[in-house]
Amino acid sequence: MLSTCTELSFLGTKFATVLMMIFVAFSGNESRSIATAQSLEILNGDPIPRDVRDLYDRGLQYLVANQDDDGCWPSGHRGAGVAGMGLMCFLASGEDPNFGLYSNQVRRSIRFILLQQDPETGYYGQSMYHHGFAMLALAEAYGMVDDRKLWRETGVSSELTIGESLELAVRAAVTSQKTNPFGAWRYSPAGMEADTSVTGGVLMGLLAARNAGIEVPDDAIDRAIAYFSGMTSESGQVAYSNGAGGFNESLARISIGTLVFAIARRKDMPQFAQTLGYLRDKLQGGTSGHGGISYQSYYQAQALFQGDVELWKTWNQQLIDRLKKEQRPGGGFDGTQGPYVATTLSLLAVAVNYRFLPIYER
Repeated sequence: MLSTCTELSFLGTKFATVLMMIFVAFSGNESRSIATAQSLEILNGDPIPRDVRDLYDRGLQYLVANQDDDGCWPSGHRGAGVAGMGLMCFLASGEDPNFGLYSNQVRRSIRFILLQQDPETGYYGQSMYHHGFAMLALAEAYGMVDDRKLWRETGVSSELTIGESLELAVRAAVTSQKTNPFGAWRYSPAGMEADTSVTGGVLMGLLAARNAGIEVPDDAIDRAIAYFSGMTSESGQVAYSNGAGGFNESLARISIGTLVFAIARRKDMPQFAQTLGYLRDKLQGGTSGHGGISYQSYYQAQALFQGDVELWKTWNQQLIDRLKKEQRPGGGFDGTQGPYVATTLSLLAVAVNYRFLPIYER
């Protein structure tokens, strides 16, 4: 593991057709070992359609207006994971996260996540759902956000940098997995059961951390993928949990399966073809599952984008048309998990159009 930090000068706006990301290496005075941030290539893309920009901007304004001073949102699910989802929405907008329009919101969210972490165990608290989404968000911020600007004029501080926090978070997830008989995760780090929803969230956090240059044991990825493989039927349906729910239709879980196989670079596995095939057959309609339509859309957008871009284009236009009708006058969305979770998940489903987040690259 390298002891060099990298700083990203993140240029361009969401109206640009070319996003240039330049990494400038610098040496600091820290003696602690920090993993190197991910190198992002120059991204080229078509201009973002006006209706997508308008929908996304209105959603961001809703998040700005309702963010608590401490960096989270007043949700019934309040915690590091909710702050992480909001953070990713701002990072995905294309604004400079250090000096741009939403830089204050970015710093606030990161500070909240860092302060939620147990410095001994690395756990972000409340549930492994929160841990997975917080880990994913910090992995996306790593290399983009300058640690030196996080705590200025706040009166508080964390001893951990983003990279160090990620290293601890990965260790917490791997430690939890080692004690789990299924090689996966449930709500509690000490849980002896597992389910594909929580496991998908934690695994995506680990994969994002690995992509960012944080050391993640291959065995941890292999065991989690083996769990998903065992939970996937030949039809492409993905079961919820061992002993709790069979192979009933849940497009959210099927999308999670497709996505983790793709991001883990296991597209050669038959389970990837099976889950993607199911999504192809149910491009319209289908059952979302207990997480609701916003949770399904968040994962389905990424799964289709990673699995079949042309299919994603068709589905994506349907998503945009639906969200334009569902967006509230204030910019937010309603959902089974409350308006703040529904808004962040809906925006992140649309954010695939921007393709600024490293995890959204193909």
